[in-house]
Amino acid sequence: MQLASVALAVSSPQEPSQSVVLAVVLLPFAAAAATPVVYRLLGERTAYSAAGVALACFGLVASLHGTEGSVAVQWIPSLDVALRFYVDGLALLIGFLASGVGVLILTYSRGYMHGEDGQLRYYTTLLTFMGAMLGVAFAADLITLFVFWELTSVSSYLLIGHHRRSASSQYAARKAMLVTVSGGLFMLVGFLLLHAVSGAALGDPTFDLVAMLSNAEAMQTALADRGLLVPVVALLGIGAAAKSAQVPLHFWLPDAMEAPTPVSAFLHSATMVKAGVYLVGRFRPMLLGDAWTTLFVALGLLTMTVAAILAVGASDIKELLAYSTASHLGLIVAGFGIAEKVGAETGAFHILNHAAFKAALFLVAGIVAHEAGTRAIDELGGLRHDLPITAAVTTVAALGMAGVPPFNGFYSKELLFEATYEVAAHDGGLAWLLPAVAVFGSVFTFLYSVRFLMLFFGDRPDELEVHTPPRVMIVPAAVLGLVVAVLSVVPTVGVDVIAQSAFESTASTPGEAADLPHIHAGLPTEASPAALMSAATIGLGAVAYFCYPGYGRLRDWVRAAVSVDPLRPNWWYNRSVEGATAISSRAAPFVQNGLLRTYATWALAATSALALGGYAAAGATLPGFSGVELAPATVIVLLVAAGGAVAVARSPSHVVGVLTLSILGFMIAIFYILANAPDLALTQLVVETLVLVIFLLVLDRLPAFYGEVATTRLLRDGALSLVVGATVTVTVLLATANRSPDPIYDYFVEQAPLPTGGGGHNVVNVILVDFRAFDTLGEISVVGLAALSIVTLVAMRDRGESR
Repeated sequence: MQLASVALAVSSPQEPSQSVVLAVVLLPFAAAAATPVVYRLLGERTAYSAAGVALACFGLVASLHGTEGSVAVQWIPSLDVALRFYVDGLALLIGFLASGVGVLILTYSRGYMHGEDGQLRYYTTLLTFMGAMLGVAFAADLITLFVFWELTSVSSYLLIGHHRRSASSQYAARKAMLVTVSGGLFMLVGFLLLHAVSGAALGDPTFDLVAMLSNAEAMQTALADRGLLVPVVALLGIGAAAKSAQVPLHFWLPDAMEAPTPVSAFLHSATMVKAGVYLVGRFRPMLLGDAWTTLFVALGLLTMTVAAILAVGASDIKELLAYSTASHLGLIVAGFGIAEKVGAETGAFHILNHAAFKAALFLVAGIVAHEAGTRAIDELGGLRHDLPITAAVTTVAALGMAGVPPFNGFYSKELLFEATYEVAAHDGGLAWLLPAVAVFGSVFTFLYSVRFLMLFFGDRPDELEVHTPPRVMIVPAAVLGLVVAVLSVVPTVGVDVIAQSAFESTASTPGEAADLPHIHAGLPTEASPAALMSAATIGLGAVAYFCYPGYGRLRDWVRAAVSVDPLRPNWWYNRSVEGATAISSRAAPFVQNGLLRTYATWALAATSALALGGYAAAGATLPGFSGVELAPATVIVLLVAAGGAVAVARSPSHVVGVLTLSILGFMIAIFYILANAPDLALTQLVVETLVLVIFLLVLDRLPAFYGEVATTRLLRDGALSLVVGATVTVTVLLATANRSPDPIYDYFVEQAPLPTGGGGHNVVNVILVDFRAFDTLGEISVVGLAALSIVTLVAMRDRGESR
């Protein structure tokens, strides 16, 4: 019985606590909101307070270890949108990285940001980003995932552009924002397509990601039957590529190194760029197939190779690490793309290994730049004498990045070699390019890793002056170096603690009792193909670096190649932005010319075009008419209204036009009375009277007559009026076509007084503040904003242009 209960516990993990999951996600946002007060009290020591928040999140994530399941808080029940979160191995892995590395980064910031401007903004935004990243990790609803996804882009924009007076910093921030947010929009379209087919696959349309993953076969079949499988895979691939800097969308990441180094270490090694590979790993069980494998294996290996080559040509240590990050993310993407189980092992295990050694190296880069005063690779060398602890951290981290045994990066790269070899051996033919490309890209990885290491073991320039870094900067880097060392010496620790469960999350659907292998992490004991590929990588890399052609010559070749404009993604980006800016500059005088008439024309024309186009695309048809019966009083009201409309068009002055226009408003009020809606009639009368009075007061400041109007403008305005009228007519007819024969007021009359309904006896008030509360809130917001504008104008009435 005892053994049976243990087996049951192993096969059925505990459900996560809803309060703990919500606390993990919401605590950083609450801390960010409180940061202004905390900063007023603590000043620069706010770094320690923020690190304490990250530590608390880390503890909460740790308390969820061993649990699996979803929790939800309803958000928009009518649309099945909820703040739904899911805990499994992959979510915990990203959660551990976001919070654990966050502790070290925020502590490190105390020394790095000392004396810098904008620290309040820095810590507030960094905590907001951490909350958004935790939201991405645990999100189990497509809308929730998209909201947190875009929030990481917005907060990263603020962090990359932290130095507001730096033109290069602002340029980098705009570029990162444009690429990542645009990619997120492609991803959103993919999410909407998944929602559209979920009804056929699951019975009811839903945004519930866990429900989709639990019915992966049905979802994939529904997508394939509708010809949407490849488009959805492509759309999600674009979103992931934009966020994880995959070729050809990798060009924003090196420029993002304009951010303070702690930001680079946090966002661009362990968290934000991991969001893209997380997306690939999360959707892998549902969409894995030929299209998936073709796209992500090609994308991953291409990025792994191209970015590694570009890293060799880097002239700045953070630029080198940026290209290296893109390259290693390509390795992860390629692993998740491979259908064999070892592919998922590669992706899950390398997420952990890469975060450890890359975060350590970014902190090392920050120490070097902070204490040596330069990030130029050619100006640095022999730093081990001045920075011995930093040199030790660099040694274990750089060799892990290079994939040299027995350091941690070797084990996960060995898995990639094994995966590509298995695919090639099984498929043959062109599939043999996969292991060849994997080795070729890994050779360049070895090259730039050794070059980074030589910053500490090469010759020291005579003019280089290096200061001693503060302990608050050394300790976080040393802790990460220790983590890399532990994962190198005892790799099974990382596997058993988190990597194995993350692998299971990406290789099987939720709740699936799959017989998955245990990740192998150890030194090779025989001359396997993967071991031979590793040996070839290290051997070729050593020869290329130290013998022929030599690192310097390779670096010059790469720099010469990327100096050709069409080969630089930045050239294409700049040309595209400049072209769009030029088009905008030419269009602005026509669209934004300061005339209300122009603004109204464009707004109404666009709205009508979108509405009518949408109806046509949806195949909407107008309802048939079996006859119209109108009371004589209604006919009279409509005729008077029509006469008023004609009078407005022919009115010779503003005053006459407003007075005749009010006829329409008063006729609408009378129509409400005839339709047994005296409350609406009263509201219409009050509003119409107030508008009339306000118009007349305003017109006192305007010319009395319209003046001459060009015939072409009259024709244009007349045509637009007909289009707008047709749009409104079609919209009303379509909206009322399927109206229930039962009057709607019965529902409000019955529900208004009930405690479970509105809880009031005045039906109109209950409708305004309960049943249609959001409408009322919107109207109040509009009135409030208008009031604020008026107050501002009144306050500024005595301020002339000279003042």
